[in-house]
Amino acid sequence: MSYNRRLGILAAIAYICTVIAANWLVQTVGVIPVGFGLAAPAGVYVVGIALVLRDFVQWSLGKAWMLAALAVGAGLSFLVADPFLAIASAAAFTFSELADFALFTWIAPRWGWAVGVGGAVGAVVDSAIFLSIAFGSLAFMPGQILGKAYGIALAVILISARRRVVTA
Repeated sequence: MSYNRRLGILAAIAYICTVIAANWLVQTVGVIPVGFGLAAPAGVYVVGIALVLRDFVQWSLGKAWMLAALAVGAGLSFLVADPFLAIASAAAFTFSELADFALFTWIAPRWGWAVGVGGAVGAVVDSAIFLSIAFGSLAFMPGQILGKAYGIALAVILISARRRVVTA
């Protein structure tokens, strides 16, 4: 098995864990501060990481694996969160994944850009759908976007730094 495939499988497992963790955090912790006077449901930081992991799973294993990981994560979320919350999460992840598929696939040869743009659009779509269904309001939207942006920005920085080291 190739190195990229092994990493992809680890990323798929991590992605599934982030989906479950995000739902568990929202269910058990509730709302947390994310900086600049903003707040968001507690799973926000984990979702920022999930947005990046799913790009890596798609790149290393393909779209079918990514969709399977999404389905497994969404299904297992029902074990740790209220069914209404798990449904909101599954809908949000699914639709943001479709948006990210389109952007990531189109931009993918430029990894840093693909992760940044796909993640940003995915964060907005995910937040709008999740907040609308789970809370019936977009009041946490700025905090959701900011919290997810932390994880996306960190990933873009790490990807860019790795590329510089590898090409140096």
